[in-house]
Amino acid sequence: MVFRNKLYLIGGRRVNPVDVYDPATNTWTAKSKTPLELHHFQAVVVGDAIYLMGAMTGPYPNETPLEKIVVYYPDEDRFDFVHGVPESRRRGGAGAVYHDGMIYLVGGITNGHIDGFQPWLDRYDPVTGDWDVLADAPHARDHFQAVVSGNRLYSIAGRTTSKATNEVFSRVVAPVDVYDFKTSRWLPESECPVLPTPRAGNMATVWQNEVIVGGGETTQKTAHNDVEAFDTVSGTWRSWPELNRGRHGSGFAIVGEYVYTASGSGNRGGSPELTSIERLELPVAKPAPSSSTTHRGRLRTATAD
Repeated sequence: MVFRNKLYLIGGRRVNPVDVYDPATNTWTAKSKTPLELHHFQAVVVGDAIYLMGAMTGPYPNETPLEKIVVYYPDEDRFDFVHGVPESRRRGGAGAVYHDGMIYLVGGITNGHIDGFQPWLDRYDPVTGDWDVLADAPHARDHFQAVVSGNRLYSIAGRTTSKATNEVFSRVVAPVDVYDFKTSRWLPESECPVLPTPRAGNMATVWQNEVIVGGGETTQKTAHNDVEAFDTVSGTWRSWPELNRGRHGSGFAIVGEYVYTASGSGNRGGSPELTSIERLELPVAKPAPSSSTTHRGRLRTATAD
């Protein structure tokens, strides 16, 4: 998560301090600890606050969705519990985006890693606390991130986690669900892209007209280092440079001329927990029309494990 040109690492297993990275000085600063164990959320910036949406607490595999939304105020280094989440819509591992004054929460899972994956879409007003239940997405998914490009929400990657059937990592979701804010409708599946490398626990961001998806976990032991970009104008995919270290459970953040990622887990599941941070200089050149659609390279490592 980026706030005022600094990277914020918030939450994770156990109770952890907020770690803040300043790219201008290449230094980390530890701030206050979270008020309880918080994980499996996607954070969004609203004004001077960071909203932790779709958070869960507790140990694997019986994590519990929070009853209230947690907000962190970076200027005050302070956490607060604000509005309640309707009991029937509580879940974690969902995608969250901020658009036109509202926070949209999509997908998620109601019962830790056991079961209860959902296609839900809700609109939350961070000022009044009002919740609106919107039309379900075409696909249920959890353990993913959502982004906004233009006037559309992209619900991308993830899986339908089912510890109940011993299918925690395998049920990845390849189709991308696209919600059009102008029409308040989900696009038909025939008009939506399909993720070339399905994975969950991924990072996602938007750069220019591209939706960027990277990292993640599947049934393979090591976390994914693949980074793929969907051009929302041409409707085509291309490969971006691979991560130096595959990871999941982290995020992408753009500051200045670089996209950053930090921390996360290096293998499927919860370990090893990484302390490294990487960055990729922008822009990432597109291949010439006559060349391959795959762009190769490596992200630069800003600090080591």
